[in-house]
Amino acid sequence: MIADKMVTAAREYLGTPFRHQGRLVGIGVDCAGVVVHAVRSCGIDVEDVVGYGPTPNKGLLEQSLEGHLALTKVNKTDMAAGDILLMRFAREPQHLAVFTGDGIVHAYEAAGKCCEHGLDQAWRSRIVQVYRVVT
Repeated sequence: MIADKMVTAAREYLGTPFRHQGRLVGIGVDCAGVVVHAVRSCGIDVEDVVGYGPTPNKGLLEQSLEGHLALTKVNKTDMAAGDILLMRFAREPQHLAVFTGDGIVHAYEAAGKCCEHGLDQAWRSRIVQVYRVVT
């Protein structure tokens, strides 16, 4: 099942130090790296965009998600385990996480690592869009 594969793959990075543009388990990863790994674990060839700044702007992150054929938008009220959450801390959406069903897995710079925690109201309010992998 895709949802299980997505969550399991994202969890492989738990404890990995946060590193901008990192892609190596145990060495360093950023939020996009977690999502790229999770999607690829489903057998989907996803382009791994590199060279982005620490704070994506001008809709770059959203454009990358919108243009991918294996992803479809889902209403926030219908999100399910394995979905990808596009989030914002300030103006532009700049963060990604994998929804576990009751929490999220993400590489979070403030925590200094890839972590998993609940999705309380503060985190829910950051969700801009939800995407689901389709095959």
